Amino acid sequence: MIMKGQKISDRYQIIKSIGEGGMANVYLAYDTILDRNVAVKVLRGDLSNDEKFVRRFQREALAASSLTHPNIVEVYDVGEDNGEYYIVMEYIEGKHLKNLLKKRGKLTLSEAVDIMLQITDGMATAHDSYIIHRDIKPQNIMILENGLVKITDFGIAMAMNATQLTQTNSVMGSVHYLPPEQASGQGSTLQSDIYSMGIVMYELITGELPFKGDNAVEIALKHLKEPIPDIREKIPNVPNSVYNIIKRATAKNPKNRYHDAREMHEDLLTCLDDSRRNEEIISFKYPESEADDTKIMKMVKENKREKEEKKKENEEVIAKKITGDDLKKQNKLLIILAFVFTGLIVGITALIVFIPLLTGGSSIKVPDVTDMTVSEAIDALQDAGFVVSDEQREVDSTEIEEGRVVRTSPAVGSERKEGTTITLYVSLGDTQIEIENYTGASYLEVKGRLEALGLYVLIERKDVEDTEEDKYEDGVIIEQSIEPGQKVSAGTNITLYIPNIVTNYPDFTNGEYTVEDIEDFAETYELEVEFTYLETSEYEPDTIIDQSRPEGQRVVAGQTIKITVAKEPSLEEGPIEGECPNGIC
Repeated sequence: MIMKGQKISDRYQIIKSIGEGGMANVYLAYDTILDRNVAVKVLRGDLSNDEKFVRRFQREALAASSLTHPNIVEVYDVGEDNGEYYIVMEYIEGKHLKNLLKKRGKLTLSEAVDIMLQITDGMATAHDSYIIHRDIKPQNIMILENGLVKITDFGIAMAMNATQLTQTNSVMGSVHYLPPEQASGQGSTLQSDIYSMGIVMYELITGELPFKGDNAVEIALKHLKEPIPDIREKIPNVPNSVYNIIKRATAKNPKNRYHDAREMHEDLLTCLDDSRRNEEIISFKYPESEADDTKIMKMVKENKREKEEKKKENEEVIAKKITGDDLKKQNKLLIILAFVFTGLIVGITALIVFIPLLTGGSSIKVPDVTDMTVSEAIDALQDAGFVVSDEQREVDSTEIEEGRVVRTSPAVGSERKEGTTITLYVSLGDTQIEIENYTGASYLEVKGRLEALGLYVLIERKDVEDTEEDKYEDGVIIEQSIEPGQKVSAGTNITLYIPNIVTNYPDFTNGEYTVEDIEDFAETYELEVEFTYLETSEYEPDTIIDQSRPEGQRVVAGQTIKITVAKEPSLEEGPIEGECPNGIC
């Protein structure tokens, strides 16, 4: 047991435990030589006693240490100390992608694509070195506060490949992302990582796993037999391009998937472009179901059913063919497995011997055809031994002239077999939109013009005070969120601000307003006005002497304002001089 303060290899001082898993325990440690914090994964005790596993772990972890990419957790060191096998990695202060999904439920389409772009970018570096992760899942992907994604557990994931189907704790976590070929025991290829990444993308967008079950075998069988649910049934507005990426990545037959992570990454780069929203749904070149794909898992399921249920008629027929009527029930499993594994050994041997003969030829690098014309690029690629796809993709470019090649998929410099199909990405030129100064123009006119260019236009009202110095007209743009002169791509949001003219009550008592002025004011701003006349000799008649709403208060339609107006006092009638009222003097 590793204790706080303990030093591993007299170098890595344990600070605290930061995680426990089915294969290893993880500790935060201090590297006393390089003066930095690191994460140390120490293999679980029972795995440390497996000599074959330890050798594989060390070999694969050392291979992973050669990977350098911003989206891959860097492996610093691999070693052993007093029987404890460990791997030292970059310490990441972030959280697992699985934790983010638990908190958020599902991510927005743009967030999911951004994360997948980072994952495929990191995995492309691994695939270029023909390093297969074999256990891509949200639990092995970390995300930092700034949104940076880091793929972890390369060494352990690759070493666990040979034993994970016997490890209950690990298989239940991984089986949800398990490629059909791994489930059927056929081993892993680059396309196996592609399948797992497709499942992760499905989960990011929908917040759900495509296949669920009560146990690992049931889930694995679904990966083998059932098509992945149509993502558009859960998220109706998903573009066809995104659906196509998930469909291709999670194809049952590896031949129908992307060749590697770089090809998937290239497809993701443009999947949210409007031009691809309604693209044609892909159809697969190769059949999805092959008899051998379900062989092992079918046997596992049948063996389990034999233990739980009575013999059924069809099972008896199969059992008789293999074992004979006189064999006992408990021996059936051993004989069936013997046949299966014998067949596997023969099949694998045949593959090893004959595949090189059938495929032939060494890998060749994709030549750099950047900035060539399409015809020049086609000639160069064909001369190198590649096939050029008839379908070309168009992309914006501020650097490459319109009509010339921006990039290829697979990418320049990557190694592929002779005859591989290359897709050209051709420049549309600099199609960015330069923002002008729209202040003073009608928002309706500008909105229509910008939307025609592919921008998303938002209109917001902004409170302004209409004064003698600043006069505003309703519907006229007074501000914009993007400064004039900036260049933006189609799909960018721009906000145009129009005035929400705020009027405040003036001082009606300053001697400049008449009753008629106040009536006009009330009519203009839809106010109710009540006049009260006060007889007084202190003010000239018709002078406004009081108002119920003070100067500076905001005018709101429907309000009532009370105005007090001065009125000349009436004269009291007295006796006329020389006369006596009622005849009395």
